[in-house]
Amino acid sequence: MTAIQASYCEELGHARAIRLWLFAVAALVFAMVLVGGATRLTESGLSITEWQPLTGTLPPLNEAQWQTEFEKYQAIPQYRQLNAGMSIAEFKTIYWWEWAHRLIGRIIGVVFFLPLVWFLWRGWIPRSRRAGLWIILGLGALQGGIGWWMVASGLVGRVEVSQYRLATHLVLACLIYVALVWTAARWQDKAVEPVSGQLNQAAPPIRAGAIALLVLLLAQIYLGALVAGLRAGHAYNTWPLIDGDLVPDSSRLMFEAPAWRNFFENPLTVQFDHRMLGYAVGLIALVHLFNVARLVKHGPIFTSAVLVTAAVIVQAALGIWTLLTVAALPLALLHQGTAMLALTTAIIHAAITVPSKVSAGKKYYRFARRKGP
Repeated sequence: MTAIQASYCEELGHARAIRLWLFAVAALVFAMVLVGGATRLTESGLSITEWQPLTGTLPPLNEAQWQTEFEKYQAIPQYRQLNAGMSIAEFKTIYWWEWAHRLIGRIIGVVFFLPLVWFLWRGWIPRSRRAGLWIILGLGALQGGIGWWMVASGLVGRVEVSQYRLATHLVLACLIYVALVWTAARWQDKAVEPVSGQLNQAAPPIRAGAIALLVLLLAQIYLGALVAGLRAGHAYNTWPLIDGDLVPDSSRLMFEAPAWRNFFENPLTVQFDHRMLGYAVGLIALVHLFNVARLVKHGPIFTSAVLVTAAVIVQAALGIWTLLTVAALPLALLHQGTAMLALTTAIIHAAITVPSKVSAGKKYYRFARRKGP
């Protein structure tokens, strides 16, 4: 093996380590979204009434500390209006959900920051990649602040958090997840020809369709968060009709003033929009799959298009089932988890449809591998 070959083999090992790190952080973000969903569905998100990034890492360690935390919760409207008479044992149940959610957030910060510093110190991360990784770190720090901003909205004058802030919190988590998975998927081995090399002259519409699906899924997740924040899934629990009609009368959809508020505060309008976008995403996924099958026919891009379409259809079916059961907890959690799986397939599908530039060094290394020293 020549010195050049040895150097490229070493770089391959570095790339694999970095991808593994990014996928591990993404898995933690995935878990945090699921725990966050359980926290919301169990009405646990307001059980910790303070934001203590460092000292809050430890839970109450004795009964006196538990009693102090319980008294803080008893002072907010949610306890007085929804949970009056709750025992301290019941309080501990909801407290552990919120504490676990916050703990995973802290773990994500450590698991991302420390390896990042180490990889930078070792010189494993090219200069062109560093800004993106620092941006992801900054978004993670911002997410912690937005999480508290969301919780604070439910501590005074309300019994739940603002649906606007809930949706912002969830979508930012999803954007961080997209950035992690996208970066990992694009951090390709130097010895491997980019998957997008299989694309023919019709690649632009395929890439456009893949990216459109990714954007639409993020929009659908945002609408889902509004539905959750308004508890709109506990109303209008029929399908395919909603409030007795396929399309409700405009007087019921648009009675808030100004009109834009209906899209964020009217439970009927929000749920209707969530349904309609779900139908649109499913139709677009099917059309996109047909287009990929016609133009690409086989390979990773075709396979990932199949997976995206399947995930979208399953997610739509789960959404209907969840609605009909009045948002039963197990189904609601499964619905949220499947949304993240659909998002994952869409990220990877979009990432591999975007062509990568192959440097001369990469071409030389492939040639060297074929010819030998």
